[in-house]
Amino acid sequence: ALSIAGVDPSGGAGVLADIKVFIAHGVYAMGAITAVTAQNTKGIFGMQLVEPKLIEDQIRAIFDDIRVDVIKIGVVPSVEIIKSVAKTLREIKNLPPVVLDPVMSCKNGDIWLEGAAKDAIVEELFPLASVITPNIFEAREILKRELKGEGELK
Repeated sequence: ALSIAGVDPSGGAGVLADIKVFIAHGVYAMGAITAVTAQNTKGIFGMQLVEPKLIEDQIRAIFDDIRVDVIKIGVVPSVEIIKSVAKTLREIKNLPPVVLDPVMSCKNGDIWLEGAAKDAIVEELFPLASVITPNIFEAREILKRELKGEGELK
């Protein structure tokens, strides 16, 4: 399983968290890094984005050498990175299933991915995804409306 996401040094999110889950389920874990953060359980204090070309190179290097059965996409923190990841995945023959976690907000609901980047996730990555897993705050942003009751959530 390939995780395309950022690095949370506390291990609570991103590639490190995905790798822990993959290994716990007996899955060979791989990662392509999109950003490095300074964060812990209290918040995000800084983020450095990885150059899109390097992200593309990471993904291609994995697919050139190792069978990938599933891809999980987490934080893709800019329009350029979103478009780069989407372009690279579209180049792959027989793209495996993609699980997309459209990371736009923190656990407290603070939306930190703005405007064009939110639209780019929907336009570029949604068509590649087999499963999309927004939290309630992200679902509201994607749908551009409040969600009321369990029926609307489903």
